[in-house]
Amino acid sequence: MKKLLYVVLDGLGDRPIKELGNKTPLEAANTPNMDNLAKIGKQGIVYTVGKGIAPESDIAVISILGYDAHKYYTGRGPLESYAEGLKVNDGDIAFRVNFATCEVGSNKLVDRRVGRNLTTEEATALAKEINEKVKLTAYPAKFIFKNTIGHRGVLVIYRQGGKLSAEVTNTDPAYERHGVFGVAKEKFEDIALECKPLKDTKEAKEAAGLTNEFVVKSRAVLEASEINKKRINSKKMQGNIILARDAGDGLPKFPKIDKLYGLKFGCFVEMPVERGIALLTGMNVVELPLPTGNMENDYGLRVEKVVKRMKDYGALYIHIKGPDEPAHDGNFAGKKKSIEVIDKAFFGKLLPKIDLKNTVIAITSDHSTPCQLKAHSDDPVPLLVVGGNITSDGLKRFGESEAKKGSLGSLDGPQIMPLLIELIK
Repeated sequence: MKKLLYVVLDGLGDRPIKELGNKTPLEAANTPNMDNLAKIGKQGIVYTVGKGIAPESDIAVISILGYDAHKYYTGRGPLESYAEGLKVNDGDIAFRVNFATCEVGSNKLVDRRVGRNLTTEEATALAKEINEKVKLTAYPAKFIFKNTIGHRGVLVIYRQGGKLSAEVTNTDPAYERHGVFGVAKEKFEDIALECKPLKDTKEAKEAAGLTNEFVVKSRAVLEASEINKKRINSKKMQGNIILARDAGDGLPKFPKIDKLYGLKFGCFVEMPVERGIALLTGMNVVELPLPTGNMENDYGLRVEKVVKRMKDYGALYIHIKGPDEPAHDGNFAGKKKSIEVIDKAFFGKLLPKIDLKNTVIAITSDHSTPCQLKAHSDDPVPLLVVGGNITSDGLKRFGESEAKKGSLGSLDGPQIMPLLIELIK
């Protein structure tokens, strides 16, 4: 059986942009290494969760790993909380949260991510203040709030002597619930929302009440914090409100991935949500050095780890955040540059060290993040498979337009893994 390298470039998909000659950032980027793979491989397009759904990363990753997200997904909050080592039992409610910036005295949002420059040190200090100073009194309950990366964090609320329900709305206006799924809105008003119960149950009403109490009390702590006062004095946005989304009231119970596919999986992940999915599906998380800020250097270190650890696993899942963040900021030039750096520093260094006769490489994305929307969309993502016994379908470049012509056709997310398993046999 051949080795499998499954590379997911977060938020890679996009729409044509006038300033890029009506090309997408991927199509406009100089990507000789991925294009060389495209010449000897096959392409197609993927609707990672389903047509008409603009997925968040969690349900998309679950789907492209071959799981039925409708069956197993319990919310993003539990995934990220588990990744951070927090307990989430049935009846506890866990949220993914952001530090955000709100106008003082109103719920008008200035920036949902505190300008993307909240440092880990600042976030850790703010989280410490919240945990020490906020007490929930609406119902007997305790909580743990933990920052993760930058402006991101998790919140778990524990109802003492009872249970809570995740059937509540988000306070983050950029996302809404479609059933149990969290879905990105293409348009929304920049107003922090009140958490409301979605069902007329004691558990949902108490969950909403405790969440709102936490948001109000934590905001008072944040606005009084010396950390935020220093940021204001430095002409930076203050992180003065917590936005909560994607509640879950229990952990998903995934079948272990090695049992599903008969392969030992290792993974390289950057963000808590992918780490949580990896751990809960039974992958071995390969620890990476902390980012240096030099992406070329960081990708080079990653290549060294991939090559070193390939012998230990039948498959490596490699999730690279790169293109998604500039896309959320509407920065099409930054997204194009990110893709070029990945092509040069990751694939350019990896490919000379890989035996393609005995390795299958799959390159795709978890979702599209069009720069014009600054949000996830329901557009399909490109898929490229190469290596082993795979022959060319005659395409010359890796990109959205080419992928639509590919011989793989149109796939749903859960169809990718069975396809890859056949290709490595």
